[in-house]
Amino acid sequence: MDAPKHVSVLLQECIDNLNIKPDGTYLDGTLGMGGHSYEIASRLTTGRLICVDRDETAIERAGSRLACFGEKVTLVHGNFSDAAAILEDLDVTGVDGMLFDLGVSSPQLDEAERGFSYMQDAPLDMRMDGSAALSAYDVVNTYSADRLNRILWDYGEERYARRITAGILAAREKAPIASTLELVEIIKSALPAPALREKQHPAKRSFQAIRIAVNDELGAIASMMETAPDKLNVGGRLCVISFHSLEDRIVKAGIAARENGCTCPREAPICTCGFVKTLRSVSRKPILPSAEEIERNPRSRSAKLRVAERV
Repeated sequence: MDAPKHVSVLLQECIDNLNIKPDGTYLDGTLGMGGHSYEIASRLTTGRLICVDRDETAIERAGSRLACFGEKVTLVHGNFSDAAAILEDLDVTGVDGMLFDLGVSSPQLDEAERGFSYMQDAPLDMRMDGSAALSAYDVVNTYSADRLNRILWDYGEERYARRITAGILAAREKAPIASTLELVEIIKSALPAPALREKQHPAKRSFQAIRIAVNDELGAIASMMETAPDKLNVGGRLCVISFHSLEDRIVKAGIAARENGCTCPREAPICTCGFVKTLRSVSRKPILPSAEEIERNPRSRSAKLRVAERV
């Protein structure tokens, strides 16, 4: 299977911040097309890289790309939210670095049949794991008005959520909404004229919201931030790339909870709440793509890399 063109976001910044040791053990929790993994594996001698992805197509394509590294690389079909459990199943007690790229990969966006894109017609799907039960078709055609509105408002930050929800409900009363462009037209018809003239595609926020709901992306990030850092060795690095404010908020809060979670009053002479610091932020502000990278890969524009170290 030929691999579509894909550009890894913040590639050099991730490699630099992982502080890769040739004999170390590393986890790429969101393998995608394998760009980050390839650069990690190429720096290992006796080390090991565990690559996880919930998309079996990604496992197949990236596996071919990484085959040259032989037994240094282990491929796992799974959800990054289960990273800690996956490592336990592999009898890996600790790793020297973890990388999570939370973005949707270019192939998922570009291949019409996946149903992620609002630019191409396809069945409503949006499942990152094709074996999962819930699809975008189910969300759009079976969720209640309140639930749909909350998804569009909370996950897409769509200010016209109620209007779009009303449009979806009216359309599906006549017939199920089956395709991406059908949904796009419903969204467009629900928006006022000024919204249609905005630079951003009118369906972008709604498609983002539905995709997040289908794949439980925010829940997965929260679970990962709660459990995965415990598998880092002392001095090990956690690198997380997010692409919108909802993701970044969860990552930032997850690091802060392990870095500044003491609940004792400021005036208390000693800590009595039992908090133990387990992470240290490597940089207070997220690392952003350079102007050169954004020009080369416009999809990197909203990317933010946060880095923390196990203490």
